[in-house]
Amino acid sequence: MLQEKVENTIKKYELIKNGDNIVVGVSGGPDSMTLLNVLINLMPKFKFNIVVAHINHMIRKEADDETRYVVDFCKKHNIQCFVKRENVIEISKSKKIGTEEAGRKLRYTFFDEVLRKTNANKIATAHTANDRAETVLMNIMRGSGTSGLKGIEESRDNKFIRPLIQCTRKEIEEYCEQEKLNPKYDKSNEENIYTRNKIRNELIPYIQKQFNPNIVETLNRLSSLSAMENKYLEKQTKKAYEEIFLGKQELNGKKEIVLDLKKFNNLDLVIKNRIVLYTINKVVGNAQNIEKIHIEDIIKLCSNNVGNKYLTPHKNIKILVNKQKIFFKNV
Repeated sequence: MLQEKVENTIKKYELIKNGDNIVVGVSGGPDSMTLLNVLINLMPKFKFNIVVAHINHMIRKEADDETRYVVDFCKKHNIQCFVKRENVIEISKSKKIGTEEAGRKLRYTFFDEVLRKTNANKIATAHTANDRAETVLMNIMRGSGTSGLKGIEESRDNKFIRPLIQCTRKEIEEYCEQEKLNPKYDKSNEENIYTRNKIRNELIPYIQKQFNPNIVETLNRLSSLSAMENKYLEKQTKKAYEEIFLGKQELNGKKEIVLDLKKFNNLDLVIKNRIVLYTINKVVGNAQNIEKIHIEDIIKLCSNNVGNKYLTPHKNIKILVNKQKIFFKNV
């Protein structure tokens, strides 16, 4: 049974604890309605509370019907529901980003708003085993490193949880039918204009037919193994970072971290790569737009050990080598 599988996932990865207040992202589709229904059923057992966050992207004419459906379902089950309407197409044009990216940013911003408003401590999203398999394939095709093979994890930052991550889309559709949920289907998921839709509707079915009928399960095993190995490497990276760390300072909101050059150069290349990203993330807050070639250039700069040389992989960070030290500066 799907509910039993979700319950086991929650227990195994400690996704929900007694007294948690959880914001559940609900679109009205099969995945999110399954998540909401299962969590409602499990509330008495795990002793947690939920509220629902639903965002209307105003893209399709069916969007208002979906909003009414979610609101009515929540009323029936006495669940507080927060609704927001955002014109995703206009926002994506004004910010010059894709509608998919704009929609995702708006959703997570809204989830955080509801989290703060309700004093919740977790956000539950309806990512499935299929979503994880699709993400792994997307990351492979984008040339991701090994960390991209972990796909979507069961939880992130002790805040985001994915209780359906081990459930397949087929299991979810069967559950919706059994429970008579009558979810709303987003027809745009059938349009192969986005990379994810092409992977979902064309690539995975082709692999299933021609190579491996269990490709979703196979990719999920790869994802779990990669996540486990990545956590180990993260621990080793943090340990190595602490051993070469010399100091940090902050002036006028700008951070600077200093590392020992000689000790850095003696590290294994795999750890060097990760320390560069780890340190940049600490200085800037993220490592977006830092590519493999940037990391290679930084490591080369350090190995050459030429004083007063620096690199600026992007506008917010400067890496300087001077007096046997590496300076990571926020600029």
